[in-house]
Amino acid sequence: MDDAADLDLLTLTQLKQIAGPSAQPYRVHAQVDNRIEKQTSGGAPFLEVKLADAGDSMVWRVFDNNPLFQDARQLQRGTFIELAAQWVDTGKYGIEPRQPQMRLLSDEEKQIILSGDADLAERQRADYADIVALVEAMRDPRLKTLCSLFLEKHGERFRRTAAARENHHARRGGLVEHVAQMMRTAVAIAGVYPTLNHDLLVAGVLFHDCGKLWENTYPETGFSQPYQLHGEMLGHISLGLELVNKLWRDMMDRPEAPAWTMLEPAGDLVRMHLLHLIASHHGQYEFGSPVLPKTPEAVILHHVDNIDAKMEMLRRGYQNGKELAPGIIERFRPWPVNVLSPLARVSGLPEPLTDETEPRKQPITNPV
Repeated sequence: MDDAADLDLLTLTQLKQIAGPSAQPYRVHAQVDNRIEKQTSGGAPFLEVKLADAGDSMVWRVFDNNPLFQDARQLQRGTFIELAAQWVDTGKYGIEPRQPQMRLLSDEEKQIILSGDADLAERQRADYADIVALVEAMRDPRLKTLCSLFLEKHGERFRRTAAARENHHARRGGLVEHVAQMMRTAVAIAGVYPTLNHDLLVAGVLFHDCGKLWENTYPETGFSQPYQLHGEMLGHISLGLELVNKLWRDMMDRPEAPAWTMLEPAGDLVRMHLLHLIASHHGQYEFGSPVLPKTPEAVILHHVDNIDAKMEMLRRGYQNGKELAPGIIERFRPWPVNVLSPLARVSGLPEPLTDETEPRKQPITNPV
């Protein structure tokens, strides 16, 4: 293989998109998320090394006949490495590095990878800006202040938290992406159903997964998502309820709070409705909700959450899935069936006579 320094440097997502049945030389920079030693059916040891970067992850299987086996055996969780190889998509076992070369990253290289893929970082920056704008557009001063207080106190941690450990938006900053898209969808729905409480719905989206800041967050210096005692013992719904109650008490100590006592509906009722959105957003007892959705906003929130999670799963499946036949993509976890390529939009027709041929991505004004 050529000198590793001469090879193109790819993100893990780019590698998955490019790798095919023919060997192709590339290098990747990643952090070791986990290392597990296993045995083949014949009793020989092998390693499964999970690698992660800002946008994706993959498993590197290292067998005992690999010249890097002993070096890989010493890798600790959190180590940053460069892996240069001839990459082959084997089909059954995924992408495999052949003739691999490995080295530790320098401090400068670590800082570059921690800053993330430029395109992903820009998307997450824009998503966070949308969240801030939608909060600023709220009319209910209690919910607006509560949301602003959350962003002020926990915004940095929010920006490095995943929406899940595996199934959707399972990456550093994934929760910001998930919440922003849910907010845009919820605002669009509120415009169609004007009886919905717009501000309550937007606040419910912001807080529905806020407990994941103590369940699925990443450290400041890595892509290895640790398990945390709070998340394991209580779960993100319980943690979210506790956080909102704490923020509400802090908010009511502010000097402007006494002026809100004249507002209707009363503040405690507003708080209870918001807590109900958090408690019921999984939609079913068997999926972890302590209560079922019992208000219009709770029903909408549950379905918007489910829609965005499913759309992200489909996006990932179309991006990384194996094509079984033209237009048929092999099922991927946790999707229960093979998926089909979507129907393309019609082309070849004149554009409609309007100033905007596409709906706005992010309506940020309160329609109520």
